[in-house]
Amino acid sequence: MPHPAPPAAPDLTGSHLVRAPERPEPGYWAGCPSVRYEPDRDRFLLTYRERRPRGTAGGPDRGWRCAVAESTDGIEFHDLWSVRSDELRTPSMERLALLRRDGEYLLHLSYVDPADNRWRIDALRARRPEDFDLATRTPVLTAENTGTEGVKDPYLLDTGDTVHLFSTVSRARPLTPAERDRAHATADIHTTGLTVQPTARAQSPDGRHFTTAPGRAAETLDVGPPGAWDAYESRITAIVPHPRAGWLALYDGSADATGNYEERCGLATSPDLHHWHRLTPDTPWLPTARYADLVAARGHWYLYYEHTRPDGAHELRTAILDTIADLPPTP
Repeated sequence: MPHPAPPAAPDLTGSHLVRAPERPEPGYWAGCPSVRYEPDRDRFLLTYRERRPRGTAGGPDRGWRCAVAESTDGIEFHDLWSVRSDELRTPSMERLALLRRDGEYLLHLSYVDPADNRWRIDALRARRPEDFDLATRTPVLTAENTGTEGVKDPYLLDTGDTVHLFSTVSRARPLTPAERDRAHATADIHTTGLTVQPTARAQSPDGRHFTTAPGRAAETLDVGPPGAWDAYESRITAIVPHPRAGWLALYDGSADATGNYEERCGLATSPDLHHWHRLTPDTPWLPTARYADLVAARGHWYLYYEHTRPDGAHELRTAILDTIADLPPTP
């Protein structure tokens, strides 16, 4: 299929606030969205994360709370279920991914494994989002079973006979003993500069038992070339069908470890969900959005994203658009 030209970026000036941070200060975030629209129930389901600065007095810091929320209009959400980092005994949590399949809901959690300070992904199942039980979680991808230094930020795509799990993996060159100690000392390897973060893909018939080759063999969207705006990280955050190219992905990128908390959004296309072509190799598509997710509903596109405010805090917003990347919404 021919590669489409880079589309114009949408105007986000009319976007809506979905979740504000706890405090209007750097290090306080509300974001990491992942969204589903259920046409039969005419509702939106959102997962999101709340973060606090390191060393927050009187409570947990970093990614301390994640939730599943429901909305009838895609803007005003109320929580159905939540989890705190201390319930998992973890230093931090990040993106969740939600999928409804075969009469039940599947929720993927990404968090730092307290056993080795490396990111991992676990799964929960329930008949309703309100009923997820942490005691029933099962491992999906870990640093050990992927041959990486960590795996996180799941995105689930159901193509009928297969559930595809896209996640970022931390790929390192051979590390010295001192570097290895430093890599996981803070339980946040992404800030060390010792790895790069491409996207990998795993596949499953049911969304719970995934097959993937270890390490680099599983990668599907590698980081950009040295010096590129996405040379350090290429994290797929959303995928939608594209009538000419097959699939269109939104992905987060950063040039180096200093941009780890302020990634920017690019675009890529693929005919098969494995081989990807960057539409934005020279500059980001949305320079003020990270963790962008996208759903078609009610004749519009709903674009959810985490946005950095002038005060340094992050907030969760949505823009309701007639087109996205030059695509009309699906019926």
